[in-house]
Amino acid sequence: MKFSENWLRELVEIQADRARLAHALTMAGLEVEELTPLGEQLDGVVVAEIVAAEKHPEADRLQVCKVDTGQGEPLQIVCGAPNARVGIRVPLATVGANLPGGIHIKAARLRGVESSGMLCSAKELGIDADASGLLELPADAPVGEPLATYLGLPDASIELKLTPNRPDCLGLVGLAHDVAALFGSRVKVGEQAAAPVASDARRGIRLEAGKDAPRYLGRVVEGIDPAARTPLWLAERLRRAGLRPISAVVDVTNYVMLELGQPMHAFDNDRLDGDIVVRHVRAGETLKLLDGSEATLDEGFVLIADERKALAVAGVMGGHDSRVTDATRNIFLEAAHFAPAAIMGRARKLGLHTDASHRFERGVDPELPRRALERATELLLSIAGGKAGPVLAAENLADLPKPAAVTLRRARLRRVLGVEVADAEVARIFTALGMRVETLADGWRITAPSSRFDIEREEDLVEEVARIFGYDNIPTATPAGALALAAEPEARISELALREQLAARGYHEAVNLSFVSTELLAQWGLAGQGVPLANPLSADLAVMRPALLPGLVEALRHNRARQQERVRLFEVARVFAAGDPPVETPSLAIVACGSARAEQWGEPSRALDFFDIKGDLDALLAWGGEAGRWSVHADGLPPWLHPGRGARFARDGETAGYLGALHPQLAKALDLGPDVHVLELALEPLLARRLPRAQPVPRFPLVRRDIAIEVPESVAWSQIGEVVRASLGDVLKELRLFDRYSGKGVEAGRKSLAMGLILQDASRTLVDDDADRCVRQAIAALEQTCQAKLRG
Repeated sequence: MKFSENWLRELVEIQADRARLAHALTMAGLEVEELTPLGEQLDGVVVAEIVAAEKHPEADRLQVCKVDTGQGEPLQIVCGAPNARVGIRVPLATVGANLPGGIHIKAARLRGVESSGMLCSAKELGIDADASGLLELPADAPVGEPLATYLGLPDASIELKLTPNRPDCLGLVGLAHDVAALFGSRVKVGEQAAAPVASDARRGIRLEAGKDAPRYLGRVVEGIDPAARTPLWLAERLRRAGLRPISAVVDVTNYVMLELGQPMHAFDNDRLDGDIVVRHVRAGETLKLLDGSEATLDEGFVLIADERKALAVAGVMGGHDSRVTDATRNIFLEAAHFAPAAIMGRARKLGLHTDASHRFERGVDPELPRRALERATELLLSIAGGKAGPVLAAENLADLPKPAAVTLRRARLRRVLGVEVADAEVARIFTALGMRVETLADGWRITAPSSRFDIEREEDLVEEVARIFGYDNIPTATPAGALALAAEPEARISELALREQLAARGYHEAVNLSFVSTELLAQWGLAGQGVPLANPLSADLAVMRPALLPGLVEALRHNRARQQERVRLFEVARVFAAGDPPVETPSLAIVACGSARAEQWGEPSRALDFFDIKGDLDALLAWGGEAGRWSVHADGLPPWLHPGRGARFARDGETAGYLGALHPQLAKALDLGPDVHVLELALEPLLARRLPRAQPVPRFPLVRRDIAIEVPESVAWSQIGEVVRASLGDVLKELRLFDRYSGKGVEAGRKSLAMGLILQDASRTLVDDDADRCVRQAIAALEQTCQAKLRG
């Protein structure tokens, strides 16, 4: 929200200088983001008229001008502005003037010609950024009058960074109520008088959008002067609010929007056919907008239409074909109330952000349309003439929001703020903010005006008292109280400990947005698996992520593009699956690339491989003390994983995640090398930990037997381990794989695995016959289940 300081001071009494005003607004939650002084140090700058202009004898781009200042003989000024010409009135900085930026005006000779002053652009005067030529003033500007007096300077352009819950301050009158409450003054805005009705021109209005558009007002104004110029005072207020004056009709609607906070629009009445219809978009409907773009609309949009065609996207932008032009003499003014949910995100879908949508999607006072319509009519008649018809209204009262009374308890206010605020001050604050106050025995019942959508509960009222009473007036106190310490379950590893463990293994934690693009999911073969957002921040953030890896790999790409060859990242966060409501699952993801070890002299460099990242996962699984419940499988891999260098991890037979190298096609599409290895795992199975139990030290010794077998390449070690453990039972304390071989001496398509069987009985010492029997049982089970052969 950007506005002129002088305009605000005209609406409300402010007994404070500019710095104090800016500080008070910021401390009240209306942050002053930028404050730009305008037109300071303009002593010696007057309105002047160019009465003669000749080409400079020694310079093609300079003119020698005779300038009337209203005080004696015209002054001779050498000027290089392209728009300098006879008859225009412009600012003149006389000799001795000091302009903003440290420019001191002296008499000078330019290419041999005397010059007694300087004709100025808006930028040289410090009132605008336009430096393309002289600042042209209206033809009736009084020659000789100080420019500061004529333009109402000095002034300041103030820009507020408003939070979304304060749409009432997107109009200066709403802001004025807050300022009045802050400074204990009064708002100088009275009731809006009805404009005189001098015409019977009418047009029917039909509401067909239900609760999305419960109120729509309009009026026909006939016979306006299309050549009428916007008055200087109004044009300057628009400029200082960051809007460019366009035409009398458009400028009036923009002015009312800035003053009251109610967006408005004007149609060329002669281009309308029949009634105005407020309805939802029909399938396949398009509309050419004011900016010339073609908008393709879905059925969630609300349209303003006539009997034959669409006229405007409600709450966003008007249509091109029904716009007001330089030839328009009859207009249809509209002011409406749209439900915020009906407008929210619509402008963004069209790639737009308009002043109207900015206000409507946050909420506009439903009682403003009539007042805004009367105010706009008043201004338009005074500027462009014409005859106004009656106000035409259509409304569904049942769908309009109704303010509800909220109770504020005196004790609650004291407890939250930690300071006693006098009853009279509380009542003054709410009254100054335009709220209705009813005193109760233990507090107050407050009814907020229809413009304050944010007043819903007692805490909202406490906030209002705090910010107007002043945070500076609330003492700083350390909170006191007993803190209840949550018991940490021993059967679960904490997420913090997991993060610390990963950091200790050389990984850096990444924090990514929970949103990704549909295009990125399609690259990963996850199209359709995300949860689409109804109101995305942008097209690139349109879906809630179904997996962590797409976003985490993007972070790796970002680092690789900045010359980071060895990257280790992890993320612990939630993923989302479709449901009502969507299902959230905590997950862990890891990405790594580059060399297996940081550069060093102790061992030669080698590239990261599958077993490096699997070793990190094995360490995490062993940390939980139940590594035996986990198994590794080569089947059921997702499409983003390399089919020959990937694995599926399961706990108790239930799939928990995947590990391996990225699929070559995906790595190529993402412009990554073949060395990127990834892991994604459900978090809860990983955090489960076996409770420690004391056990007696075994009394009997261990016995080890080593065997080597040949099995098909397709048989996984996890399957072999399951078979051996099932055949030997509790006697098998540990199974160790210590060699793998394929090549000469081993049949093609098969591999040789050498393993150690660690055997122990809790009740007696195992003898050789016991150990040999265990070996025979294991080999028999492997031959029957895994097509194994014992190697000699």
